[in-house]
Amino acid sequence: MKDGQSDQNPTTIAHGAKTVGEVRGRWPWVEPHVWTERMLTALEEGVKGGKWYSLMDKVYLTSNLRASFETVRANKGSAGVDHQTIEMFEKHLDDNLADLTASLQTGTYRPAGIRRVWIPKPGSSEKRPLGIPTVGDRVVQAAVRNVIEPIFERDFAPQSYGFRPGRGCKDALRRVDKLLRAGYIFVVDADLKSYFDTIPHDRLLRLIERKIADSRVLGLLKAYLTQQVLDTVKDWTPTKEGTPQGAVISPLLSNIYLNPLDHLMAEAGIEMVRYADDFVLLCRSEAEAHRALAMVRSWTTSVALVLHPDKTHIVDASQRGGFDFLGYHFERGYHWPRKKSLRKFKDKIRSLTKRTNGLSLEAIISDVNRSVVGWFGYFKHSYKTTFGSLDGWVRMRLRSLLRKRRGGQGRGRGADHQRWPNAFFAEHGLFSLSTAHAAACQSVRR
Repeated sequence: MKDGQSDQNPTTIAHGAKTVGEVRGRWPWVEPHVWTERMLTALEEGVKGGKWYSLMDKVYLTSNLRASFETVRANKGSAGVDHQTIEMFEKHLDDNLADLTASLQTGTYRPAGIRRVWIPKPGSSEKRPLGIPTVGDRVVQAAVRNVIEPIFERDFAPQSYGFRPGRGCKDALRRVDKLLRAGYIFVVDADLKSYFDTIPHDRLLRLIERKIADSRVLGLLKAYLTQQVLDTVKDWTPTKEGTPQGAVISPLLSNIYLNPLDHLMAEAGIEMVRYADDFVLLCRSEAEAHRALAMVRSWTTSVALVLHPDKTHIVDASQRGGFDFLGYHFERGYHWPRKKSLRKFKDKIRSLTKRTNGLSLEAIISDVNRSVVGWFGYFKHSYKTTFGSLDGWVRMRLRSLLRKRRGGQGRGRGADHQRWPNAFFAEHGLFSLSTAHAAACQSVRR
């Protein structure tokens, strides 16, 4: 074991006939201009020495950079330290891509600094840093990710769900629910303190070097890790550790660093579900949970990470208290939106239903519906009692607004329920969480 990180056996990939297109069919998400059929075959079968060489020429392919720009444009985002927006970059796209190709090919490309802004943490008065690279740097980072992601994705553990192709929050939540129902009720609810900001650069780069031997690509990754940051106070600060949240390449790098932990837990027979730096360990007994937590503590210490002392604990999910994971609260065989998720939802609806809102009721309901429908799409698997009370709360907000327009004061109440009954809002097209939940349940039964 080196630096607390252990080598892992590659994930076994089934091999069949090598007909044209069959290998690519197992990798539908890779960038086709980068990953040819021949390269994908080598990826599955393994390359000599386990390391990949000569990757930079794939990074600066014009077709790769163009596809990377499309990804950056789809993700939107603000301008970086150079004040160049996505629209400005696109206006001279061919010239900008040609410049990036030339500078990458000749080795003169240097990433600019990162503009850092502080954004609110949902349900908290605290703020977290968000790093915004320039548009050009985001394009190159996406191009690098297109090249190296399959190399690491091949060996990522199945219990990792965050920022991976074809996986997402709902897959992780389904796995947690399945394990709880199977009796894995003793849960280690873990939290890594400031994970993205504390990843040691030297250890991360050594992990990457186990699979990539192209010095130019490694140099690019190191340059991104050590970019200076321009804070809102106009002070430039060097980056000595961590990978900025907001950078295109950061999620992949964070998964690379935690992948050995995934495999360590799997080899120990411990059920783990991880989404980026948020993970839970599910065990059948309290003793097993304590053993799992001890293993995680030992591993994190060995790789210079810290478990948050106040946010890491063991719970019996069959009892009152439960635990939160990916926006949901799990307790006694049920799950519903955690308090922070409800608070965020209500804050959004409050902003749309202010009593001073001068829009028509139809326009306000249209705006409300967009938010409610999106929220329901994620939380529709909550316990049924969740929805009726929220429907009533949304209608109360609308009644209060209408009451104000009639010259009244305070919240909608009393006679307002007769003046504007539930049917009134239904006739005006207000989305009903309860009705949608009932329909979803009926669809499942069928």
